[in-house]
Amino acid sequence: MKNKFIRYQALPALIGLFCSAHCMAQQKGGKTQYVNTFIGTAPLNDPKILGYRLPDGWRSWAGLTFPGSSLPNAMVQLSPMTAYGSGAGYQYEDSVILGFTHTNKGHWNLCNIPILPMSNTGSKLGSRFSHKREDATPGYYHVFLDDYGIDVRLTSTLRCGYHQYAFKNNTARQILFDMGKANSRVTTWNLEQVGGNAIKGFQGGENIYFYAVLNTPIKSIDKKDEGKRTGNAIVHLADGGTGPVELKIGLSFVSAENARQNLETEIGNKDFETLRAEANRTWEKLLSTIDISGGTPKQRQMFYSCLYRSFLWPALRSDVNGEYRDAKMEVAKGDLTYYTEPSLWDTYRNKDVLLGLITPKVTLNVIKSLKDVGDKTGFIPTFFHGDHGASSIAGAYLRGITDFDIKGTYKLLLHNANVEGRARPYLNEYISKGFISDPKIEHPEVETKAKAGVSKTLEYAYDDYSVAQIAKKLGDTTNYRILMKRSQNYRNMFDPSTRFMRGRLENGDWISPFDPQQPYYEYMYREANAWQVSFYAPHDMPGLISLYGGPKNFEAKLDSLFTLPWNPNHIARNVETMIGQYCQGNQPDHEAPFAYIFINKPGKSQKIIDRILNTLYGIGDEGLELSGMDDAGEMSSWYVFSSLGLYPFSATDPKYIVTVPLFDKVTWKTSTGKTLTILKPGKGRNLTAIKVNGKIIRGYFVPHDVFTNGGTVEMVTR
Repeated sequence: MKNKFIRYQALPALIGLFCSAHCMAQQKGGKTQYVNTFIGTAPLNDPKILGYRLPDGWRSWAGLTFPGSSLPNAMVQLSPMTAYGSGAGYQYEDSVILGFTHTNKGHWNLCNIPILPMSNTGSKLGSRFSHKREDATPGYYHVFLDDYGIDVRLTSTLRCGYHQYAFKNNTARQILFDMGKANSRVTTWNLEQVGGNAIKGFQGGENIYFYAVLNTPIKSIDKKDEGKRTGNAIVHLADGGTGPVELKIGLSFVSAENARQNLETEIGNKDFETLRAEANRTWEKLLSTIDISGGTPKQRQMFYSCLYRSFLWPALRSDVNGEYRDAKMEVAKGDLTYYTEPSLWDTYRNKDVLLGLITPKVTLNVIKSLKDVGDKTGFIPTFFHGDHGASSIAGAYLRGITDFDIKGTYKLLLHNANVEGRARPYLNEYISKGFISDPKIEHPEVETKAKAGVSKTLEYAYDDYSVAQIAKKLGDTTNYRILMKRSQNYRNMFDPSTRFMRGRLENGDWISPFDPQQPYYEYMYREANAWQVSFYAPHDMPGLISLYGGPKNFEAKLDSLFTLPWNPNHIARNVETMIGQYCQGNQPDHEAPFAYIFINKPGKSQKIIDRILNTLYGIGDEGLELSGMDDAGEMSSWYVFSSLGLYPFSATDPKYIVTVPLFDKVTWKTSTGKTLTILKPGKGRNLTAIKVNGKIIRGYFVPHDVFTNGGTVEMVTR
């Protein structure tokens, strides 16, 4: 206690240094010591990596991560805000902090309830800061606000944030509630004092309530333009205090009263250090699921940093009393912990699988939440493009997460697959023709709006396959046959004359002229060009290879994907970080590096995978740049699986394609209480054999049984 007194009252100038030292001491020996929460916050500017030179005024859409405090899949992500309208609110190159916001995703929305301690303010609200006096670990963030002379420390629980402010000047202390601002459009807001030291309020748009308690009496509150986006509230604190100001805040999407209950339940009388330690232990337990040996220091840092980021979304939305707002914005309560919808267009590929392997209870409740939306709207929700709840739910079910209403969920997925509406645009055309067309447009450009018919057709085919696997499991042979036949619709987009997946007109003719290198946001392709989608049929790679005329022709085309230089005049902001025509910075072709394995050329796949792992993660002088948007953890999960040597090539199917891991030994504590050991005893990177429990297996896949029952997977290399 004596040390705490000295830290806050006698030596304010040394607080940042102390916190940094204490932070390292707390992490020593654990997995959290390897996590760098700042990775992904710096901009990627190198045109040699991006594929083009950034136009004036552009910041690459790479990383878009946040460094602040969060627990796994929490409601609260408490992080610094340096630029509204930016991907995650925080940009490493910025020098001014505008506030500390309480929700995040890294996708231009959220960043709600900005709060900023202030002292001796001028006309501008915000303070300069230096990275030299800033640090963070999982569940903790610290920075010194230079202009205000305030040392800020933040930690959080599932639904609450805990702020601690050490003011250099203990008079004229203020706290800004910048309620008109967020990354989401604020429609209205209100704020009011409750008693001598509490505040409650509401921010419309995302519709978030809060209840905050201070350890210092409130002198007064000045409100400007209440309810408007130009407005804010400044809380003036009573003079006389000498210790740190503490603000504890609870959030709720239901009511301010629920926010208060969340606060009292999760924080109550606990002090800052107790909650910070609890947050660290929570992350330590999750990260310790996987223990790695070998690899370089950077690879170990990148692995645990990526594993960490894989568990920040989807986010909790129900309160401690079980209440939540459902898809109809009504207050509900049920037999589930309610979560946001996953970012399915991205995360179905790998992240949702990883979530189920490590935290199956979260996945179970995510599925229940998706069904809850379906019960209220008639459709299992989708995200942005495709109908990939089908893959995520089918994959989880086939991997043993079954404690939910599978028949009711399957009925909704069938509705998605057969009724045009919220889930599958242009579905009637897809069913009747076997493809989705695009209109004839003269001189289409990157921004041309249309149907993205090629991408939709390919993705709906995979979604049909995914629903078919549930049908098979449930014995619904009729729908199984119908859906499996439709899963072959990807073939209808293949043009044998160009050997590309190519757009078609309504009459079936190929769209011409045709430039396979031109990327589009939604004309023929969704955020891709022809090269990047032409290797996508994860459910039927033998069939895809046959379209190309067999293994040799397929190999030649795949070689060209990775070697044909990117045209720097083809600029699409989220189609970036190129290896030839392959784009690691966006998701549509993330399966392509593994495709050589299907023609028995694993060495070629390995070279591409190793290049991505070792050169496109942790880029730049400080190692804080990423090759593309993390997209709610998909980019991170790609690294986690690929670095371990097991990747869910078709996320629906309960099996994993084998490559050479970065690490000599991996010990994975599975959710069934077993241990999966992954071994790479040799130093080589060329895979020559795969052993499961000591026996050489045929092919390049291992079944999900290795997670269910435990065992040893050994990659023999030369």
